[in-house]
Amino acid sequence: MKTAARLRIALALAAAAAVLAGCADGEAGPPARRTLHVFAASSLAEAFRDMEGPFEQRHRDLDVVLSFAGSQVLGLQIVQGAPAGAFASADVGLLDSLARAEVVSSVRPFAGNQLAVVVPRGNPAGIGSFADLPRARRIVLATAATPAGAYARKALERADAAFGAGFRDAVMKRVASEEHNVRLVRAKVEAGEADAAIVYRTDGLAAGLPTLPVPAVLEVRPQYAIGVVAAGPDPEAGKRWAAFARSAEGRRILAARGFLVDPGSS
Repeated sequence: MKTAARLRIALALAAAAAVLAGCADGEAGPPARRTLHVFAASSLAEAFRDMEGPFEQRHRDLDVVLSFAGSQVLGLQIVQGAPAGAFASADVGLLDSLARAEVVSSVRPFAGNQLAVVVPRGNPAGIGSFADLPRARRIVLATAATPAGAYARKALERADAAFGAGFRDAVMKRVASEEHNVRLVRAKVEAGEADAAIVYRTDGLAAGLPTLPVPAVLEVRPQYAIGVVAAGPDPEAGKRWAAFARSAEGRRILAARGFLVDPGSS
């Protein structure tokens, strides 16, 4: 082999070795990203998806994976060892129970919501207020085991005093379906498979459905809390998400989606 050719090969090998050495020293390429699994009540889906991008911009070492379902389903999955880092629940009592069992830690409230009645576009049953619910042929609720379902039933119990004995029973007789989370309830109305449903106000806003308020005298104020999964694969990353959800930027995102937030909390 000629000397010039040998020199070119030697230089190429030296350059390649330098590149590899730089990579080994962490001088080239971005650092490896860790996966942060965030479990959240289904009603938080739009707000948490809005948070994902800004959070990852702040924390470039983390890749967020969001999982949404009913709070009770997610809580069971976490107890069974699902690799969550943070858990945001619409049932504060559930998180408190998990904290007592040392499954989660650092539980903090971070948002509130309101109940509302949603009807399909066009409102074929002519439901104009909460008091009109007994006129509906098909009503959908979340199951009593879910936070949304429990809140709805509390409001109906109070309605007996406001609208007369038997109001709750008249509404419950028209319940055609009970769903495992509030998002599935909303989907039934969007599909025209129900005349009305009791959901969170934020769900009606997110879907663009006609939304009727629940009278203040019946109001049950849903609350959300977030905690860090103590036995999760990365509690430190979970703390960062929980802190972001309570931060000024997190509160702004929640408020834009219709959640109730304390502007001075953190």
